[in-house]
Amino acid sequence: MVKHIVMWRLKDNAHGNSSEVNACMIKEKLEALRGRISGLVSIEVGLDFSRTESSFDVVLYSEFIDRKSLEGYQVHPEHEAVKSFIGGATAERKLVDYEV
Repeated sequence: MVKHIVMWRLKDNAHGNSSEVNACMIKEKLEALRGRISGLVSIEVGLDFSRTESSFDVVLYSEFIDRKSLEGYQVHPEHEAVKSFIGGATAERKLVDYEV
């Protein structure tokens, strides 16, 4: 099992939206991938409410069958479309991938 965790700090404004609107849109777009990509076991997206100096705005927690499934997810056309939107709204990104 592979765990894929990503955190984003969003720009104050992007795509003509506030960071709060973009956070909600990112959550919706990522969760819409559920059941659409082979090897994606689970996906959960959280929006930060603490709003501290050290917090990020959005976190993705997802699980994949194996590394090959994660690799397939990365290049899947539906994920590519979501990545494009997220990239345009992101100021900073952190990532951890690990196996259990």
